[in-house]
Amino acid sequence: MSAPTYDMVTVGGGLMGCITSWHLADAGMKVAVVERDGLCMAASGVNAGTLAIQIKRAALVPYAMRAWELWRTMADRFGVDIGFRKKGGLTLAFTDEEAAMMEVRMTERRAAGAPIEFMNGSAISNIEPGIATDRVVLASYCPLDGYANSSIAGRLYRQALLDAGVTLFENSPVTSIARETTEFVVSFGPGRKLRAKRIVLAGGAWMKQLAGFLGVDLPIGYRVNQVAVTERMPPIVDTVIGVSSGLLTLKQSANGTVLIGGGWQGIGDLGRGGYQVVPDNLIGNMRLAQYAAPALAAARIVRVWMGLEGHVPDMMPLV
Repeated sequence: MSAPTYDMVTVGGGLMGCITSWHLADAGMKVAVVERDGLCMAASGVNAGTLAIQIKRAALVPYAMRAWELWRTMADRFGVDIGFRKKGGLTLAFTDEEAAMMEVRMTERRAAGAPIEFMNGSAISNIEPGIATDRVVLASYCPLDGYANSSIAGRLYRQALLDAGVTLFENSPVTSIARETTEFVVSFGPGRKLRAKRIVLAGGAWMKQLAGFLGVDLPIGYRVNQVAVTERMPPIVDTVIGVSSGLLTLKQSANGTVLIGGGWQGIGDLGRGGYQVVPDNLIGNMRLAQYAAPALAAARIVRVWMGLEGHVPDMMPLV
């Protein structure tokens, strides 16, 4: 049986692969997506869901502003509530050194277009009474910061892609990608192949292996980020909370659970994904969260999970 031919095959069914495929299919291309697991089950579906413009580097602020608008209007485009909430966000500095670093970075980001202001003391308490303001030297505030529910991204995009006529191959790890004279051949599963005039590699943490099929060596590594969620709690925080070191994200959902992340590392690999918690890192993350919001001392953690996040050495996007 000859392999079916598409205008484009996307390898990787996370957010990047899905939204790229949707746009190209919407523009009239015949598109297929090949994903090793289910759609948005790796980094795209297990992250903390934070949409904070102020934590983006200055060079990326214009892109973050555009992305924020896309998240805000996602329900209108696809008919599914992705849980987008604009709550505002506070980033906290606990020492003079952290405050000085924050002033430099946030001033650059404000110059790039992010609506950021500085505050301390009573101004912080007016926005977020649950924060230990006596420990905070300086805070930055962005009214656009918020979050979305990453755990339902796969369901949203699966339906959107099917509606756009995209062919989906889930649970189909790619075993090779070959370049022929005028086409690419993508192989997966037990002897299955697709032909494509163009391909998009959107494999995240697995990009190094995928590019290697074509003889391209990309400097891509990965991190095994831990995220934890508490039992339901009385109101503790309303905004998205971060710290200047980048080691904390903290938000409370409408049902009272508190989601805590910040890039603390677990154990995992490309074959098995994230599979083991590092207790000291989990404790460090929880202590930092409690230091910022003391009421978390009464919280019990009910679940911890991990996801692999691909990155390059300078931690900037790679296209």
